[in-house]
Amino acid sequence: MQQDYDAVLLVGFGGPEHPDDVIPFLENVLRGRPVPRARLLEVAEHYDHFGGVSPINAQVRALIDALRKELDEQQIDLPIYWGNRNWHPMLEDTLHTLTRDGRARVLALVLSAYSSYSSCRQYREDIQRARQAVGDQAPRVDKIRAFFNHPGFIEANADRLAEQLDRLRSEQPDPPRGTSVAFTAHSIPMSMASGCQYASQLRETCRLVAEACGLRDAQWQLVYQSRSGRPEDAWLEPDICDHLTGLHDRGVGHVVVHPIGFLSDHMEVLYDLDEEAQQHCQSLGLRLLRARTVGTHPRFVAGLRQLIAERLSGGCERLSVGRLEPVADVCAEDCCPAPARYPAAPGVEGGARTK
Repeated sequence: MQQDYDAVLLVGFGGPEHPDDVIPFLENVLRGRPVPRARLLEVAEHYDHFGGVSPINAQVRALIDALRKELDEQQIDLPIYWGNRNWHPMLEDTLHTLTRDGRARVLALVLSAYSSYSSCRQYREDIQRARQAVGDQAPRVDKIRAFFNHPGFIEANADRLAEQLDRLRSEQPDPPRGTSVAFTAHSIPMSMASGCQYASQLRETCRLVAEACGLRDAQWQLVYQSRSGRPEDAWLEPDICDHLTGLHDRGVGHVVVHPIGFLSDHMEVLYDLDEEAQQHCQSLGLRLLRARTVGTHPRFVAGLRQLIAERLSGGCERLSVGRLEPVADVCAEDCCPAPARYPAAPGVEGGARTK
């Protein structure tokens, strides 16, 4: 049933915007998890490599600007607020602002396309804790569904991948040793993956994007990146660098890496792919091109507007493509449970190797 809402709340992961922010930010991310201090300092060096600044907050601001324009053009008169899990603007502070502004019913857009504990349920828990901290006057907050199979998301990803495929074709119409596409997403522990649809949703998104770009099944593979935690814990595989080594061993000469599990070119993309994976490919003699994430692609932004509109009174159709049904608006109570022993691990979009 459609409802009336009086605000949109973008909920993000957050990231440091000054070198002095890095350690406090990482302490927020890892609070309550048994991560050695040495590991935290190791991750901090990733940020130092980029001047102690994550690009993610600037990228969210750009997305808000694009979404504001899209809503205005479609005459959807809702203010947009923004709150993060781990760094300013903090979610609790934003809930206080929403309350002071008299907002009663808010539609939350979590900046992750897939379902898992870290990318869905944990954000819902964060929102509930923030509401409890504000008190009885806090607005009701309803989360927008995961959008892994929304046509706008698929079309934007396909366009980003096609940019690099077209670049290869223009440079070398018939690469001598072939070209492969590696779709990457944040790995999560198997104890988490077994209780959610994260991997199956990713595979469907990859299939749809590959199909839109005219790729055969043998030409692409879903792989995972940014794994952290104890070596003895099982995580989703294959790892991106292991996959790149395998491509080289099979005689592949060109690989296009598309970080389809992420919405913007934040730290995990810039460091784990543009630095680590690229250096690994150079050592192998394998050429790597990296596709951009959807970012503020017009089809993606229009898709977000459609996701908002479908929840309003008189809302539009629940759009989806492919073999899987659209995710329910209201998550089931047993949806995406936390693993029994939550490892010292990132979420889908941040953590021990964070943005």
